[in-house]
Amino acid sequence: MRAIICLSGLIFIAVPIKAQEVKAYDAELSTYIYPYPVKFFSVSNQGQQLKMAYMDVKPTHANGRTVMLLHGKNFCGAYWDSTAAALAQKGFRVIMPDQIGFGKSSKPAHLQYSFQLLAQNTKALLDSLQITKVAVLGHSMGGMLAVRFALMYSDITEKLILENPIGLEDWKTAVPYQSIDQWYKGELAQDYEKIKKYQLDNYYAGQWKPAYDKWARLLAGWTIHPDYPKVAWNAALTYDMIFTQPVYYEFERIKVPTLLIIGQRDRTALGKANAPAATRDTLGNYPVLGRNAAKRIPSAKLVELEGIGHLPHIEGFAKFRDAVVEFLH
Repeated sequence: MRAIICLSGLIFIAVPIKAQEVKAYDAELSTYIYPYPVKFFSVSNQGQQLKMAYMDVKPTHANGRTVMLLHGKNFCGAYWDSTAAALAQKGFRVIMPDQIGFGKSSKPAHLQYSFQLLAQNTKALLDSLQITKVAVLGHSMGGMLAVRFALMYSDITEKLILENPIGLEDWKTAVPYQSIDQWYKGELAQDYEKIKKYQLDNYYAGQWKPAYDKWARLLAGWTIHPDYPKVAWNAALTYDMIFTQPVYYEFERIKVPTLLIIGQRDRTALGKANAPAATRDTLGNYPVLGRNAAKRIPSAKLVELEGIGHLPHIEGFAKFRDAVVEFLH
């Protein structure tokens, strides 16, 4: 709420501090600086020429191997900054794409999103870089994409790492369907305070640290720019993709060595608030979901991180890094 202050007959409107901290960003984050140089790869999707942003970090002392990092739904490649630095230090080349609809990549007015489409785009990017073998690390929604990529391209996927992936259960069996129009309406209502509250409650168990704020401010920056309806529409389309295209039933088909890193405090579940009260509290139980997935995925290793939520690579970086590096070697 704004406070109106009257001094010597003059009226001043005190803008909330949090609103002052948020900078407006256009649909493709053209003024937002990523941690590494950004390049663009052209893809043709459904009659449209779109651009896919990515970062390509090459180590000083290369070990000849490449790791690809796939971002989550509410993020972009920029949040892999510390992870990329740690992997490059170990000699890995690191590829960090922004999927179409996310980050600095195109936000098309119309696109039938599918994980298969995003996997094909990602494979085309790797082909353009002449990368023929890759370890794939996916977080949250990126975990669902990483599974689909590994299923489609097992021949080039050396190893698979899933960091608190969503899709370890099929929400459409327990949560009422929400139309794209409904998702869009909800996205249009977003602002900094709502974004922060969601992350505070769902990612960090009520414990907010200054280091988390830049990711909330980044999302909020979209909401105050005239381009936001375009961003919100793509967010609605990708929510529908996540909800209607589970990878849950195909874990047994994964052919590559797989590491599951599961923050045990995580309770993320798409549409949980709309689920019947009787089942709401059973959704997003990551300790149980992680163990069940590890039993179903051949050659799976499970690392459970106590006291960590949905974002191990931000909230518990050292433990996350150590588990990833050990698995890759």
